[in-house]
Amino acid sequence: MKIQSIVAATAIAVLSPNLASADEGLIVSASVGSAELTESFDSFDVDSDSTAYRIAIGWRFNDYLMIDAGYQNFGRFDQTFDDAGTPTRLSLKADGFTLGGVGNLPISERISLFARAGAFFWDGDAEINNVTAARPEDTNLYFGAGVRFNLTDKLSATADASRYDLDGTSSTVLSIGLDFRF
Repeated sequence: MKIQSIVAATAIAVLSPNLASADEGLIVSASVGSAELTESFDSFDVDSDSTAYRIAIGWRFNDYLMIDAGYQNFGRFDQTFDDAGTPTRLSLKADGFTLGGVGNLPISERISLFARAGAFFWDGDAEINNVTAARPEDTNLYFGAGVRFNLTDKLSATADASRYDLDGTSSTVLSIGLDFRF
């Protein structure tokens, strides 16, 4: 117990100057990219891409840790199938809110790597020939990783890949975006 206390006190003493000088504060971010969905729905095999976007607001505690809350929209996944000579249109969409943490690893003064994970509170719509077939909703996990490039002291460009679990299926989103620090 005494050794653990000494190790903890040493770590706090060593890290405190770095944490105190860290750039803490509010961050607003927005990104756009491509969402991919490969899923079997009512005997239809869906393999589709869609334009996705995300907006978020977060609090950066230091150079290494941040929390954020956001909105993720996957766009609309459309695919047409030939069902015994009749064209059948399947359309899937999902969106929802995220709440999670972000870990940053500065590589240089301008470049850092990041990883994010959290809860995704979502709902969706599934339509066959413009008739609603299902309206699922759930809370599932998401995780991702990316790179951040500081353009100025307040503005950064990002590129990342994130995976969202959607009640037994998942969607991967590749995106580019901007972060603005206040």
